Amino acid sequence: MQHGKYRFIVGFLAIPMALYSLFVIWPFVQSIYYSFTDWTGLSPEFKMVGFDNYTRMWDDDVFWKSLQHSLLFVLLLPLVTLGIALFLAFMINVGGRSRTGATVTGVRGSSFYKIAYFFPQVLSIAIVALLFGFAYNPKDGALNATLEAVGLGDVQPLWLGDPDLALWCVMAVLVWCTVGFFVVLFSAGMASIPKDFYEAALLDGANRFTTFFRITLPLLWDTVQSGWIYMGILALGAEGFAVVQIMTQGPGGPDYSTTVLPLYVYQSAFRDGQAAYATTIGVALLVVTLAFAAVVTRLGRRDRLEF
Repeated sequence: MQHGKYRFIVGFLAIPMALYSLFVIWPFVQSIYYSFTDWTGLSPEFKMVGFDNYTRMWDDDVFWKSLQHSLLFVLLLPLVTLGIALFLAFMINVGGRSRTGATVTGVRGSSFYKIAYFFPQVLSIAIVALLFGFAYNPKDGALNATLEAVGLGDVQPLWLGDPDLALWCVMAVLVWCTVGFFVVLFSAGMASIPKDFYEAALLDGANRFTTFFRITLPLLWDTVQSGWIYMGILALGAEGFAVVQIMTQGPGGPDYSTTVLPLYVYQSAFRDGQAAYATTIGVALLVVTLAFAAVVTRLGRRDRLEF
C-alpha cells in the first residue's frame, strides 16, 4: 500500500518537476557555467577564463554601489511596506468605533478603502514609473508645483536629479505600488481571526496597541513572513529593475546613485555586450536573494499558532 502511494506521488510530480528543472533550474546552471567564460552573448565561440570575471567583479566599484543599493532595497522596502500595510489593514478590520451589537469592528467604508489601496496593483509597473517620472519633474512636475502652491517655491528639489534623493524617490514609488496588495492580503488574514479573541482582550482592559501585538501579529506571523520574503525578492527582481530603468537618468544615475544589481546585469549584457560578466553579477544576485530568504526564514521561525 505504501509502495503504491509513493509511486502515485512520484508520478504526479514527475512532469511538474521536469518542467521546473528545465525552465528554472537549468538556466541557473547555465548562468553559473557562462560566468566562467568570456562569452559576449552573440559569439558562438567562447573560452573558459576561470575566475577572471569574479575577480573583475570584486574590483568593480559600480558593482559594489549596485550591491549596496540592492541591500538597502531588500532591508528597508519590506520593513516599510509591510509596516504600513499591517497598520492600514488593522485599522480597516479592527480600528473602527464600537457599534451596536459589535465590540470589535472595522472602519466605516472598509470595502472602499480596500479597493482604493489595491488600485495601484491594477496599473502596469511601467505606467506607474512613467506617472511618477512626470510627478518628479523639477520644472513642471506635480510635486514642485504643489510646493510652490503652498508657498514653498524656494524649495524646488531636483528629485531624480539629486544623487542624495534619487534612490529614496525610487523606493517611495515601490512602496506606493505594492502596499495595497499586502493591505488586502493582511485584511483577509485578519478577517479569519475569531472576534472572540479581541472581545476577551478588550474586556480584560487591553487597548488597540496591545491587541495588535498580542493577538493580530502572532496569528498573522506566517503570512507576514511569506510577505517579507516575497517583497524582498520583488525588490531584488523585476519591480526594482523596471522602476529604476524607466524613471532614472542614465538609467541608474545620476552618478550610479540608483543603479541596482538587476539593472547592472541588464546593462552589462545588452549595452556593453558582456554577457559572461553579466551572468557573474547574476550569480551574485542569486546568492543575495537566497541568503535573504534563508535569513528571514531562520529569524522568523516560531511555533505555529492555531485557532
